[in-house]
Order: sequence, then structure tokens, then C-alpha cells
Amino acid sequence: MSERWAVAAEGDGALLVPLGPDGLPAGPVVAEPGLAEAVRSRPQVGRWVWRSTAEIYPRLLAAGVRVERCYDIEDAEQLLLGHEGRLGEPRSAAAAFARLHHAPVPPDPPQRAAEPGSQSSLFEPQPVAVPLAALLEVYADQQRRHDAAEHPARMRLLTAAESAGMLVAAEMNRSGLPWRADVHREVLHELLGERYAGGGEPRRLAELADEVSAAFGRRVRPDLPADVVKAFAQAGIRVKSTRRWELEGLGHPAVEPLIRYKKLYRIWTAHGWSWLQDWVRDGRFRPEYLPGGTVSGRWTTNGGGALQIPKVIRRAVVADDGWKLVVADADQMEPRVLAAISRDPGLMEVAGHEGDLYSVLSDRAFSGDRDHAKIALLGAIYGQTSGDGLKNLAALRRRFPQAVAYVDDAARAGEEGRLVRTWLGRTSPRAAGAGEDEEAGIPQEGEEPGPSADGEFTPGYASTNARARGRFTRNFVVQGSAADWALLMLAALRQALAGLRAELVFFQHDEVIVHCPAEEADHVTKGVRAARGVGGGVGGLCVGGGRVPPALGVRVGPGRVAGVGA
Repeated sequence: MSERWAVAAEGDGALLVPLGPDGLPAGPVVAEPGLAEAVRSRPQVGRWVWRSTAEIYPRLLAAGVRVERCYDIEDAEQLLLGHEGRLGEPRSAAAAFARLHHAPVPPDPPQRAAEPGSQSSLFEPQPVAVPLAALLEVYADQQRRHDAAEHPARMRLLTAAESAGMLVAAEMNRSGLPWRADVHREVLHELLGERYAGGGEPRRLAELADEVSAAFGRRVRPDLPADVVKAFAQAGIRVKSTRRWELEGLGHPAVEPLIRYKKLYRIWTAHGWSWLQDWVRDGRFRPEYLPGGTVSGRWTTNGGGALQIPKVIRRAVVADDGWKLVVADADQMEPRVLAAISRDPGLMEVAGHEGDLYSVLSDRAFSGDRDHAKIALLGAIYGQTSGDGLKNLAALRRRFPQAVAYVDDAARAGEEGRLVRTWLGRTSPRAAGAGEDEEAGIPQEGEEPGPSADGEFTPGYASTNARARGRFTRNFVVQGSAADWALLMLAALRQALAGLRAELVFFQHDEVIVHCPAEEADHVTKGVRAARGVGGGVGGLCVGGGRVPPALGVRVGPGRVAGVGA
């Protein structure tokens, strides 16, 4: 059995101690003058226990030291606080130690804003001095709290997966995503035209702005929603917003150029020339990943907008000479995960097909109407009940009662202010007003769910509205379980790549990209498929024993992968 050691950084050096099976010290504390050499010289250690991966691991990577597994104390604290209904309390090791001793609890240090093009601003936060002895106390207490969880084994698996995700994030931040600045510039010129001196709108945006103004018969600023809404009102058309799904079908001549303007304007402001200058260095884009950045477990980034890059801009993702990009994405992940966690036999049979899930679903319950099948299933997950939503949901409930009941029960729990968990134990925050020991955390009031830019549904939530809380928890049990499955798959893939030159370079919810030498592409592809199998096996526990992992498509690019992540 591999050993487990705890380590605390002390300046350039480190304090270390071996741990026994009970998590308690099993030997004397050892002082080492160098952190990297201390870890490198102990290859027998299978898991390192430390305060923060974000603090320690980048230093090890910079010295060429890779670790197999870790236990991130502060990451575990956040998961445990959530499981105990206390999400929002400070999660630092210093705060956990203070709670143990009934001392004043220090707030978490503010997250530093990412610096454009930086490789280390996320992974070099201001360290909080916590002695090794205090870390060991917190770790021992966390082991007791894991044992007290509703399902201890599942909670331990979730903690291990989250800690693995922190390792992956640090490694991806260091590797960076291959990015061709020249290709990016070509795309921008193709889409936006020439740039004008002084930083004004590029030519194509200026032309579209003129078209919008001409359609309204007066000068209108299409980049100002209030001005557009006012222009429509003066034309006798009442709109609440300038979202595409609300504008489409209005029949006004300004709609078509306005929608095109909005799409190009987002590219210009979010991923235009300034973004390229700020975030791409030495042929690499290095976003700063935040594993578990949302309460559902989905990742976010601290700057760079890596998870919202338009498909057309991704043409700049190009492998190095002699290397390839292996891209894997899970098709229709959340509907398949719903089938597994609900254990609905009919939906599990549908989700077991490798092809388009909605087409199979439409043949089973919607007379071949794929659009209605998709609306019904996503409506059940996101809580949309307007328009044809109720009729479609009723048809879905008749055919797949267990699946609909599962998300209905989660919604009811949210409305009543009860805790809602994924299969592994990731816990949704309570909404404000649900109980005296709760923590706020539900996103603030929004709109009814509606189609987002990628054609899926965007849920709206209100922390003080019971129905909106229900929509949140309805989606949480599915999206959170999907995030858990993806973490397990990611951890398995990382292990499969150990010893290769291949590097994980991108992860987004249901998509992963590996950059590898051409001769390793076949091995990496097999590793991806094997990781999918582990995600379905171990992930069978993750998603409730249903063992219906998302269908995982794998593509290997000879160099450029056009539309990566489409």
C-alpha cells in the first residue's frame, strides 16, 4: 500500500510527517531545506496531504516534480461545509482550525484578480500561515466529518476527485492550450474587417451599426440595450430585452443586422485583438482554472473567458508541429446522467444508445418529433413550464415517470429549504430564508429559463422565491452529478497519461483536450476511452448505480482542430 505523508511549506523548505491508516502521524516530523527535493526523494508516497494545491503544486511543477495524488485540506473543507449545510463559511485551513478551538474565525483572503497572460496569479495566493501541527488537527477532524457524512465512502470519493481536479488545473495552467496568434488575427479580420485608428469599432461592426440605424430611421447605438429597446418602442414594438431569442420573429428589418452585430460585438470585446494581446504568450493560452468554481461543481476561470470562447475563434487552437490534439466530448451529458441517477429503466434504455439521444427519445415518446423531445427533457431538468413545456413534460412523465419524479422531488426539497445532494454528496446551498443556520448562495433573481446562445436552456433563479429555488435544485442534482462524473473521468485520464509526454490542456464541463506527440495519439485515444469506462464504472457509483455514462466522442486532429469543442 502506498504511503501517505503530510507536508507544510516553510519558506523554501518543508516540514513533513508520515501518516498512518487512521490519518494520524506515524513517525517524527522531518524538516527539509527544499520543498521540491523533499517530495522528489519520496517516490513511495502515493498521496500527499497539504493545505492547498494552489499554493504548493505549482512550485513542484516548476521544479519538474509531478505527484500522483493529493488531499487538498482547504478544498475538502469547502465540500464538508457544504455537506453540513454551512456553505459560505470561511474554508481556509486557518478558519477550520479556529472553529475547532472555538476561536474567532478569520475570513478567507480575497481572491486575487487574474493578470492577463499570467501563469501564476491564481496559483500563488497570499499564503495563510498554518503550522503543520494545526494542519494535522484539521485533517484529523475532517476524517471524522467524512465518517459522519450521510454516505462516507461516497463523500471520500468526491473529496479525492476534487483534489485530483486541483492537480489537473495546476498542470493545465502550466502547460497552456496551444494557440496560434496568427490564425486568431486572420479570423478576426475575416469576421470584423479592418481596425480603425483610435480603438473604435472595426469596419464590419460600424457597417452593421449603420444598417440598424437605417432600419429604425434614426441613429441607434446597437451596443446599448436601452437604446435598442427604446427604438423598438418608438416603432410600436414592445420588448423586454435584446436577447436573440426574444428578437427573433419580430419581423422588423433591424432584427437581422442587430443579431449579427451583437454576435460580432461579443467576439470583438471578449476575444478580439485586446484579448489576444493580453492572454496569449509564447504560443499558449493559459486561463486560470477554478475547479468547483460553482456550487454545482462546474469549473470556472479567473480571467480569460476560456469556457465561453466562440466556436469560430477556436480555429486558433492548433497543435505544435509533430503533435496532435485529441478531443473528447460527452454527448448530451446531463440527460444521460439524469437517466442514471433516477434509474428510470425506460430512460436508461434510451440513454444507452451511442447516437443522438433526442432522436431516440422522440421515437419512444414524441412521435418522431425531436424538437419536442429535447424541449421536454431539458425542460424537466431546468424547470421550464411555459409555452408547450407543460404539455411536453406531461408526455415525458407518462413515459419516464421515475426520471421526472427524481427532479420533481429535488425541486420540492429546494422549495421547502431542504438540502439537496448529488449521489456523491456535493450539496446545494440553502436559499435565504429557509432556516436560521443556512447560507445564501442561490444566484440572484433572474428570468424564466430560456434558450441561451448555444441553443440550450438558461435557468433563472431567485434566492427568495420558492419556485425559483426549486428550479435551482432540480437542475443541481443533474448538473452536479454530471460534474462529479466528469471529475472522475478526468482523474482517470490523468492517471492514464502518466509517463507520457501528452498533456491535458483544456477541460470544460463535458469536453477535454489532450495535446500529445503524434506517436502517442493512439495511446491517448485508448486512455480516453478507458477513462470513460472508469467514469462509467466508478461513475456508476457517482451517478447512482445506473451505469449509463455519457457517450464519449473522440476526435484526433492532425494539427489544427477546427471548431474544437463544437
